[in-house]
Amino acid sequence: MAIITISRELAALGDETAHELENQLKYRLVDKSVLEERMKSYGIAGNKLEKYDEKKPSLLASLSRDRDDYLHYLKSAILTEAGQGNTVFVGRGAALILKDVPGVFSVFLAAPREIRVERVKSYFHCDEKRAVQVLEKSDHDREGFHRYFFDIEWKDPGNYHLTLNTGVFHPAACAEIVNNLKNQIFTPEAETQNAARLKELIMEQRIKHHIMHERSIPIHFLEAAVSGNTVTLYGVANSQALVDAAVNAARETADLPAVNSEIQIVREYSVMP
Repeated sequence: MAIITISRELAALGDETAHELENQLKYRLVDKSVLEERMKSYGIAGNKLEKYDEKKPSLLASLSRDRDDYLHYLKSAILTEAGQGNTVFVGRGAALILKDVPGVFSVFLAAPREIRVERVKSYFHCDEKRAVQVLEKSDHDREGFHRYFFDIEWKDPGNYHLTLNTGVFHPAACAEIVNNLKNQIFTPEAETQNAARLKELIMEQRIKHHIMHERSIPIHFLEAAVSGNTVTLYGVANSQALVDAAVNAARETADLPAVNSEIQIVREYSVMP
């Protein structure tokens, strides 16, 4: 499988470039609407999506368990969609969630500020003052989203394989450039490893979901790492009984011969709800 992720500034023609890639390569396009439908199918409420979608959460929202639920379901949705076949993702941190998966080509689209302002004026039929406000809010939100959830500088080109200036290149040209370069990323070996690694990551999310949401076992900062035929659980619990319950729940979910625990026991440990 081959995956392309498009990260973009507002008015840097991200959607347009993604549609060009969809048409040129015949890949599936996974955008905001597709991911939201997938996340809602898991049971997450629409108001949670609105609070966190490509924005830094407010102080109240950052202290809520909703933030953890949002990231959990976002990861699950992106991994599930990635497992469906050749895919183009638009935004939502897909480049970071899939960064350790072989066969993923991450692209960042930018454009000069003055060009973006003119595009926003056209999109929203507004004057320059309002366009600047819209642009600055979007940049602030997306920077905050990536900093809060992934701890990265959103616009740092070092986080991506390729950065393109859509003030110079039309979306069709951007798609053609990506198409011409993709085979350097999508090697046969990488595509084989891609399927295997995605399977592991999807299993990790299923294990976490079963422990946290279906069994409601309070393991704080729970992580599950699947490698080959082994899963290792990490986190913090306040009793051995909870650790044992989490290990048994992982065994219920994963058809794997080995379930190891690195969960730390801290008596009377608690976090804010």
